[in-house]
Amino acid sequence: MELIREPKVAGMFYPSDPKELQKMINTFLNEVEVSANYEHIKGLVSPHAGYIYSGKTAAAAYKTIIGKEYENIILISPSHREYFPGISIFNGDYYKTPLGTIPVNKELRDKIVDNSKLAFSGKEGHGPEHALEVQLPFLQTVLHDFSLIPIVIGDQGKMFVDELAEILVENVNDNTLVIASSDLSHFYTKLEARQLDERVAAHINNFNYKELQMDLDSKRCYACGGGGIVALLKAMKKMGIGNSKVLMHTDSGDVTGDDREVVGYLSAVVYN
Repeated sequence: MELIREPKVAGMFYPSDPKELQKMINTFLNEVEVSANYEHIKGLVSPHAGYIYSGKTAAAAYKTIIGKEYENIILISPSHREYFPGISIFNGDYYKTPLGTIPVNKELRDKIVDNSKLAFSGKEGHGPEHALEVQLPFLQTVLHDFSLIPIVIGDQGKMFVDELAEILVENVNDNTLVIASSDLSHFYTKLEARQLDERVAAHINNFNYKELQMDLDSKRCYACGGGGIVALLKAMKKMGIGNSKVLMHTDSGDVTGDDREVVGYLSAVVYN
């Protein structure tokens, strides 16, 4: 019997009706402009709030891969609702959204787990987690046939982030795209959020994962999926890829008009 991870935040973070969902994503993609043609894209950073807040920012990242082909998507998500010490790769067969099902690459998953002491195949972190799920309808819109390695990090301590980076180095090839799902600061004023979030943006633009890790640890900036961003940049650097660019930087106040307590978002591309 196949194990399918059903959509948990459809109707909350994004529309549950397939036609409405597709229309919303296409509208976001049409509204954003990507200033450069990034040919050899190996990674993306994308926010994970409700689509009305961060969907357009996410679309800036996903627009860069329209027309490209990838066999495997390694999608890295923080765990918002459940703590566990390790790197959890979904132990089922499919992830499902209103736009259909996406197969999990079980062979690659098993290879990763067999060669890692900190990664495991399980359901931990994959229950109600939204940060991974909200990326999937975008992927289903801009890509065609691909398999998924859905990863949720239960602990973003340095040991786990370093291990995740090594997993990426060992398993990313020319047909693989890595996506780190992350929002930025939460519930600061717009001015305070901008100052904090610009540190994250600067580290991404400078491909400086070491400084980003230190600033996250010392709370000089915030990113709920910061460990995934650090692992992505660190792995790509080891693989000889050294370019990253922030595509869009926004916050919830841009939508609500309330600048007293905002959540920050950015999207970025990692390329060669």
